[in-house]
Amino acid sequence: MVEQVSSVKGIGKRATAILIVFTQGFKHTHTYQQLISYAGLSPKEFTSGKSIRGKVRISKIGGKQLRHTLYMCALNAKATNAGCKELYDRLVGKGKNKKLAIIAVCNKLLKQVFGVVQSGILYQDNFCKKTA
Repeated sequence: MVEQVSSVKGIGKRATAILIVFTQGFKHTHTYQQLISYAGLSPKEFTSGKSIRGKVRISKIGGKQLRHTLYMCALNAKATNAGCKELYDRLVGKGKNKKLAIIAVCNKLLKQVFGVVQSGILYQDNFCKKTA
C-alpha cells in the first residue's frame, strides 16, 4: 500500500505515512467522497430555509494535520503532477481564487490516491488520457 500511495506524483513519504495512519489503511472508506469528507475537504453550505449565510467553505471536520499535509502536497503536485497542473491552470484561468484551486487539487490528489489503493496498481500518468 505504501508503494501505491507514494507512486502518485506530489505525495511524499511523510504524506504517505500520514494518509495511511489517518485513514487506518483505507479500511473504512468505500468511496472517494467518504475519503474527501473524512479529510475535511468537502464543501459545506450554511443555509437555513431560504437564507444562505456567506460563501460555501470546506467543512474542516477531519484532522487538521491531514488537511495541512494534503495542502502542502497540492502545492507540490501542481508543479509535478500533470493532471493536477491542468486542473489548477484551468480554474485559475476561469478567474477562480488560487486557494480554491489548491483545494480542488487536494481533492484530485485524494481521488488519485483512492484510485490506486482500490485498484491495487501503481499510479500511471497517462492511464485514462484522451488520445483525440
